Amino acid sequence: MVRANGRRRVRAVRQKLVRLVGGVAIAALALGGATACKSDSGGDEASGDGCGKKIAFFGALTGPASALGINENNGVKLALDKYNKDNADCTVELVPLDSQGNPDQAPQLAQQAIDDEQILGVVGPAFSGESEAANPLFAEAGLVHVTASATRTNLADQGWKTFFRVVGNDFTQAPAAAWYIENELKADKVFVIDDQSAYGAGLGDGVKEVMGSKVVGSDKVQGDGKQSDFSATVTKVKSSGATAIFYGGYYQEAGLIRKQLTAAGVTATLVAADGVNDASYIEGAGAAAAEGSILTCPCMPASETGGSFEEDYKAMHGTDPGTYSDTAFDAANILLEGIKAGNTTREKLLEFVRGYTGEGVAGSYKFTENGDLDPASVRIWAYVVKDGKIVPAREIPKS
Repeated sequence: MVRANGRRRVRAVRQKLVRLVGGVAIAALALGGATACKSDSGGDEASGDGCGKKIAFFGALTGPASALGINENNGVKLALDKYNKDNADCTVELVPLDSQGNPDQAPQLAQQAIDDEQILGVVGPAFSGESEAANPLFAEAGLVHVTASATRTNLADQGWKTFFRVVGNDFTQAPAAAWYIENELKADKVFVIDDQSAYGAGLGDGVKEVMGSKVVGSDKVQGDGKQSDFSATVTKVKSSGATAIFYGGYYQEAGLIRKQLTAAGVTATLVAADGVNDASYIEGAGAAAAEGSILTCPCMPASETGGSFEEDYKAMHGTDPGTYSDTAFDAANILLEGIKAGNTTREKLLEFVRGYTGEGVAGSYKFTENGDLDPASVRIWAYVVKDGKIVPAREIPKS
């Protein structure tokens, strides 16, 4: 619950954020919607106080980056469906908050969640840029949020006591991508491209730092569907003589870049991270051009997930789990487990998550003091595009 003076502080933070992200007008919006994780965390016994409470999913459900958001929202839906079947007399509602992956929309959506006092926790925000815009508001309001996919390293360094993530950050993913380029591809000339987003730039900088003199060139492009002609970048890559390309960004631009590189005769292997690890990348590039691309992710193959998750997901949604469907499922279950244990105020649920230790379908979870996933629990996999599909290549060893 946010008291009056709390709302004034939240709105003050919100106004500062609005100036930073481009003057988004904050308006009043209409309010909104299976506990597989086994924990050792404390909590009161279940009570009726949790009945009718809500959790929210915050991420792109429409727009150019929606595939990843839909993957996650479907995972959250499955968690709610299981929970509500097991607790039919005391259900929890899911509220979807569609950010379109746009940081400009994040403050007003965060405020919408904050103003709905029945929302006890949030799965998300899904992307790093929108996290930077929304998380200060959540922190001011004391609303716990667990992201299943926002990996920019410095999100955990802002002092947001409500921030948690169930995946490894870019500090783990960028070195893993660099390891694969060096040890599996044996590339000694690498070209690095990023989309200038909080997420993409962080990854690109991380790869450049690890690979040092092996980086023979770099370039920046525009993300969010703002650019479709990458001929200038293609020319730079071709003239560099690179045998591997790392791209920091999302699948919509990555697909077009790969397509245009191939058309120009560039055969260098494209390596990218989790923002590209989606079938939409193959659709954008074309199967022939995408063949052999390497996509890293701090997420396990569906075949490695625990329990009946893969089967249940497919039964509910008619498709296989996508990137971060499993981690979003686990994030939702952490919140639901806390609610079932009687932590039915924002303050209590926040404390429950802070002290959480448990197992989910995608791995084990324990959080550091700043909300990061404990490094001992982080696992990075490399996937390869083969015959028009993204398939597991290997787990990348920890450095």
